[in-house]
Amino acid sequence: MHLLVRIAIKMSDSKSILRIGLPKGSLQDSTVDLFARAGYKISIPSRSYFPTIDDPQIEMVMFRAQEMSRYVEDGVVDMGITGHDWVIENQSDVHEVCELAYSRATSNPARWVLCVPEESDIYKPEDMAGGIIATELKKTTKKYFEDRNIAIKKVEFSWGATEVKARLVSGIVDITETGSSIRANKLRIIDTILTSTTRLIANHEAWKDDAKRQKIEDLALLLKGAIEARNQVGLKMNAPKSKLDEILKLLPAEKSPTVNQLADQDWVALEVIVEEKVERDLVPQLVRAGATGIFSYQLNKVIH
Repeated sequence: MHLLVRIAIKMSDSKSILRIGLPKGSLQDSTVDLFARAGYKISIPSRSYFPTIDDPQIEMVMFRAQEMSRYVEDGVVDMGITGHDWVIENQSDVHEVCELAYSRATSNPARWVLCVPEESDIYKPEDMAGGIIATELKKTTKKYFEDRNIAIKKVEFSWGATEVKARLVSGIVDITETGSSIRANKLRIIDTILTSTTRLIANHEAWKDDAKRQKIEDLALLLKGAIEARNQVGLKMNAPKSKLDEILKLLPAEKSPTVNQLADQDWVALEVIVEEKVERDLVPQLVRAGATGIFSYQLNKVIH
């Protein structure tokens, strides 16, 4: 049975239900984890395209990130999560709700880069005139060369393992976050043609619906809060008032640390949020300054 037919049968016709497209593939696990930290439990049955979520107002279906924006534009789902690159590549007319700075590997933006083998005599895009480029990002790559008035022979669609083709054609356009795959395949980057991050996108009609828009905005708030909290921890401690000024000078905070009076009038309790990488250096400094009873805890969400 065709996928869209199965989706129509499976998903509810209720106008009060928010239909969400969840990315299948490389973003799948990190997206499920992000929803969990935002307070939503998603379960994906084996061999199913229809995850369950512990919110009766939401239904989910899984699509590849490459096709998500088309289904959001067409109203198959109300909202989806995909890369900005695929919105551009598909030329999709959707409402961009917000950027979600997470990915399968890092929080860094993904880059689509024009590459050649290290031993190639090509050093700039103009050197590729008359050549063949292999890529999954076909429309965007073609436009890149057209905008620069570089006449190439063809942009060939790549069905995966694009790095392997770099020595079979003039060059490739492939995606990278860390550059490790580029280095492993002994490739050299000529140019970056597109930088992309994950986006939360919505269908225009769903965005006009007050109830759905509020639900989408609520989700966006919680998901962004979960991303913000990812590399931060909370710190609690007690301190003698006589040492408070010295301790406060050590504590970074969004505004200022929370300070509460304890039953013992000579002592206070402090609480602050810090970057996780700062905590390991900060805690010994706090102890030396007179803080006691220090403990740290993980954060699920930080809402600004």
